[in-house]
Amino acid sequence: LCLFTIAVLAAIVSPPAPIQHAASSADAPARIARIENGLLPSVVLEGQPSPAMKLADRMQYYHVPGVSIAFFDHGHIAWTRTYGVADSRNGRPVTPETLFQAGSISKPIAALGALALVENGKLKLDQNVNDELTSWQVPENEFTAEQKVTLRRILSHSAGTNNHGFAGYESTQALPSVVQILNGAKPANSSAVQVTAVPGSVWSYSSGGIMVMQLMMMEATGKSFPALMHDLVLGPIGMSNSTYDEPLPLDLRNGAAHGYDANGDPVPGGFHAYPEMAAGGLWSTPSDLALAAIELQNEFAGSSHKVLSQSMAHEMLTRQKDNWGLGFEVEKPNATPKFDHFGANVGFVSVLQAYRDQAQGIVIMTNGQQGEKLVTEILRAVAHEYAWPDFQPARHTLVKLLPGATSHLEGTYAEADPDGQDKLTITERDGRPYLAGSYSVGSTSHFTLSQPVELLPETERQYFTLLTGGTSFRFEKNQKGIVDRCIIVSETNEREAKKIVQ
Repeated sequence: LCLFTIAVLAAIVSPPAPIQHAASSADAPARIARIENGLLPSVVLEGQPSPAMKLADRMQYYHVPGVSIAFFDHGHIAWTRTYGVADSRNGRPVTPETLFQAGSISKPIAALGALALVENGKLKLDQNVNDELTSWQVPENEFTAEQKVTLRRILSHSAGTNNHGFAGYESTQALPSVVQILNGAKPANSSAVQVTAVPGSVWSYSSGGIMVMQLMMMEATGKSFPALMHDLVLGPIGMSNSTYDEPLPLDLRNGAAHGYDANGDPVPGGFHAYPEMAAGGLWSTPSDLALAAIELQNEFAGSSHKVLSQSMAHEMLTRQKDNWGLGFEVEKPNATPKFDHFGANVGFVSVLQAYRDQAQGIVIMTNGQQGEKLVTEILRAVAHEYAWPDFQPARHTLVKLLPGATSHLEGTYAEADPDGQDKLTITERDGRPYLAGSYSVGSTSHFTLSQPVELLPETERQYFTLLTGGTSFRFEKNQKGIVDRCIIVSETNEREAKKIVQ
């Protein structure tokens, strides 16, 4: 990637936001400085120093104009920092009150509202949603013959519904109603929501299912979605800088960040509108989202009940399907309990990460399409500084191989995938192997390498790249001693890709 210069990108550091009851820490400035100057790559080579990466430089590298961060610890927002600009045209700086699109972090916040309605007796977790819907029904088909779509399955992404995400609408485009979105009817730009797998059988991330939930919540309360979410969640928690109103009201736009694409070019109109409010329509700040995470931590501990009871908070953070609770992703088995969610809209990427019991966590919001890469580098630096068990760089030992030792790896490897065929292609250049293509890890992560990246050897059989972090590629031979498959290894997950014989 080429470096891209954004005027007035130089990091603008704000004092901590005036959050009530904010925790004070004498060592916070030193910790923040180490984080800002110590972003970490996905891979650390044993015996070699890690490159010192500065936040301002990485923002420039990834074409991300602005970043806003809130770090919380044991029930209080310990510190906030903001960097760069909300609007590169006029140099308007990011402040702790600058609104960002939260993307799919909208989902777990909406889930808080849905579960509050369950506790109020207005919705049911385990009943066929068609028994509760009136203006629209989930279409019945062969997949729903015995198992039905339920709110629990919707919230754990195991309802079998489609539509992974939504693209939003430019400022000049008409916005569809919720029923038009569900029917895939114009002016909706997405396909109709339907069941494509037996409900309860598989985990499959579905923004379409969340739209079914949005309609259920609106019908159960007789209110617009922004109004009911304000009454059930945003208001009680004190999220005064958050709204589900779409499009964003005119009086809030001067305080909102504009989105930028992967090259740093502005999103037309500044940002897209998302009438798919529960799935991706929340505008918020890191401090507000931190307050929501803190409230859930407190509810889980039984020390607060602004939205959910302790028992319902436990239900929300209990694994339902794969590593998913009711709205949040949760820790893998035998890992430190936590809950999290990423969010990505056109021009915006954010993350919320929180340890359930340790009570530390962070929210990072960016207004650049490549923000996900930047966010992961920030997370690694924070994890290193605060000794978190997660987000640490993968450690690899680089070995030297004899000339020609990798020529037998060349070829195309294909792995079975529910949505088609993932393929990896190994080529050799100057005696070194390079990897390109796409592959999946576990059931939730998919990677695409559009440009070849060098495979670095740990052994003669196992390799890694500097871009794919904790993933290794192990090449196995058949009985004739010929390499015939690649095992893609990530933590406890392994997937096999077989070499295609030309």
